[in-house]
Amino acid sequence: MGVKQAIKSLDAFPRAEDHLLQKTQSGALVSVFGLVIMAILFLHELRYYITTYTIHQMSVDLKRGETLPIHINMTFPSLPCDVVSIDAIDMSGKHEVDLDTNIWKLRLNSYGHIIGTEYLSDLVEKEHTVDKHDQHEDSDKKTHGFDQAAENMIKKVKQALAHGEGCRVYGVLDVQRVAGNFHISVHGLNIYVAQMIFEGSNNVNVSHVIHDLSFGPKYPGIHNPLDGTVRVLHDTSGTFKYYIKIVPTEYRYISKEVLPTNQFSVTEYFSPMKEFDRTWPAVYFLYDLSPITVTIREERRSFLHLITRLCAVLGGTFALTGMLDRWMYRLLEALTKPNARSVFR
Repeated sequence: MGVKQAIKSLDAFPRAEDHLLQKTQSGALVSVFGLVIMAILFLHELRYYITTYTIHQMSVDLKRGETLPIHINMTFPSLPCDVVSIDAIDMSGKHEVDLDTNIWKLRLNSYGHIIGTEYLSDLVEKEHTVDKHDQHEDSDKKTHGFDQAAENMIKKVKQALAHGEGCRVYGVLDVQRVAGNFHISVHGLNIYVAQMIFEGSNNVNVSHVIHDLSFGPKYPGIHNPLDGTVRVLHDTSGTFKYYIKIVPTEYRYISKEVLPTNQFSVTEYFSPMKEFDRTWPAVYFLYDLSPITVTIREERRSFLHLITRLCAVLGGTFALTGMLDRWMYRLLEALTKPNARSVFR
């Protein structure tokens, strides 16, 4: 008997007799309030457990021999599609003019509505051994006469400019994974043809809207700083340069799927045209790659972590409602019993 009594003395949850228990309306209200709070906290903790969080790690980039995808979606409201070209140059000396690598052009009217689609063609690839602008000065030193095709093009582009046509360029460029640049301009035109169309480089308006510019597929939470950029020129012209630092990135989903992509930072510079400039306005994107790669890994909290938090919040709520019930019971008891008022005197 002594052992049983000793064990019973360790009971932290003693039971009262049923006839000693008293149920009150205030206790019922506190109980309902406590159950609602516990249900809300339970759902919050469950959601907190189900959602994933990310861990960022950095390491040296060891990738070699891969290509860099560049996703482009831009609008040039003041340049017809016939004069817009995309050129790419990289540090290896590769120079591509008027690229056709999965690039499309959409003709736009003065209201921005699509009136035609054109696939960029006539890829010209050559070694870049001179300055990128020298091709305009050295490329076609012929007589001032034009053939019929050139004259028809000049007439067509002038009509498009008069009607306020623009151009939307979108698609994917696959370039070598080295530093370089790509630019969108009228550099694909013969310099004499460009001069006949625009009557000088100061009349080339490279106003643009960047709807999307990225260097790989998008992952949850990525922010591309150039998306939604609008640059409009009024009564002036010049060259826009975007200096981009690309950071190789791997996103590892909770399902162990790996998504290789890139994120980047950017700074911007605008150079207005001067009266005697021999260059033509353009929009340049000069990019370089960071030697550090970022790995973003999705993780989920452990089940024991969920149980620990549930015990803490639910137990704390139960204890708090118990204290609130006792305080309300004593307050109501003090207010309803006349002889208890002498306690406050």
